[in-house]
Formats: sequence, C-alpha cells, structure tokens
Amino acid sequence: QVQLVESGGGVVQPGGSLRLSCAASGSIFSINLMAWYRQAPGKERELVASITGGGTTNYVDPVKGRFTISKDNIKNTVYLQMNSLKPEDTAVYYCYASVRTSPSIVSRNYWGEGILVTVST
Repeated sequence: QVQLVESGGGVVQPGGSLRLSCAASGSIFSINLMAWYRQAPGKERELVASITGGGTTNYVDPVKGRFTISKDNIKNTVYLQMNSLKPEDTAVYYCYASVRTSPSIVSRNYWGEGILVTVST
C-alpha cells in the first residue's frame, strides 16, 4: 500500500558529501515519522536520524553536526544531507516511515529497500 524509494547513494571520498532522498507513495493519509537507518557490514541496523510529522529532529551522536534530516510534506519525501563523510559511515542506508493509510487505521511501519553509501579513497 505504501512504497518507499531511496535515491542518492554512491561512492564518495572521505570529507565529501552526499544527499539521500526517500519518496513515499501509495495510499497515504498521514506520515507520523520518517527516519534513516543504516547497516554496516557485520553490524546491526541502527537509527541515524528521524523527523516527526511536526518537524522535530533527532540524531545519533556519531552524525550530529555532520548530517541533516529534512522533509518535504507536499512531496512526502525525506532527505538526509551527509557532510564530512567518514569511512565508518559506509553502510546500506534504509528509509523508514510510520504511515497511516486512513483515519480509521493505526499507523504501520514501512521500509525502503536500502541504498549503499561507500566512503573510501
């Protein structure tokens, strides 16, 4: 019912920047929260940043001051601007959204397929 499609990943040198985008489409009544998670090789998936429907943002400590999450409510799209990238930021980045598809249905969790970000010389 709801699809999340990520874009913007790729290979970048340390110190470089990338901007990830995630567009939500389908039967959307409201979006409570959108977030970016990442999973590095051999590690568990972890939260990177989140943004509520009201615009409140949250970041994990390793990315504070370097990453910025934002959203476009008209386009149902969330962005992750990543600056000063480090090799340890290398991971598959996943988009997450908590979405209500109608006023009478509780929110459900949706995930994108993931997009690879590689920070390397």
